[in-house]
Amino acid sequence: MGSIMIDSKLLVLAGPTAVGKGTVVRRILEITENVVLSVSATTRAPRAGETDGQSYFFLSDQEFDELIAKGEMLEFATVHGTHRYGTPKQPVLAALSDGKNVLLEIDIQGARQVKAHMPEAVTVFLAPPSWEELVRRLEGRGTEQPDEMRRRLETAKQELQSQGEFDHIVINEDVAKCALSVVDLLSA
Repeated sequence: MGSIMIDSKLLVLAGPTAVGKGTVVRRILEITENVVLSVSATTRAPRAGETDGQSYFFLSDQEFDELIAKGEMLEFATVHGTHRYGTPKQPVLAALSDGKNVLLEIDIQGARQVKAHMPEAVTVFLAPPSWEELVRRLEGRGTEQPDEMRRRLETAKQELQSQGEFDHIVINEDVAKCALSVVDLLSA
């Protein structure tokens, strides 16, 4: 008669470049127990300070192709027209079956794929307070060349138009408040 209650949730956090996804995720992990961050795979080279297996699984194109061929990617996409990113399925399913909440920090295309495969996933669009603030944050990072910056901002414009596809929209004006808003969705 009654349905089985599963307490663990798959929470998908997506948003445009430089909106502060990484910062919000770090804050969520600081203030919450029983949440694990899914580690994405990517074909791009590590940036300074990034560790394989923690920041990302850094894979060759061939390794990435093999995971896709085996059906072991929950989602994958080419981002900014250059590198591929994806979520290995097995660690996510293992954590959920252990009763842990899993947090996925991914791009818009990936969020759509996860929702298609796992409709029970809770999707959250992290939005900037304004377009001007998003541009300021991207420029402030100082990690992209002008061509790359233009490409990322063009992508961001398109991504902002997809907010309505998400279960929830949270504006990242204040990191602490934003993180609390996202955490509240886990207990909703």
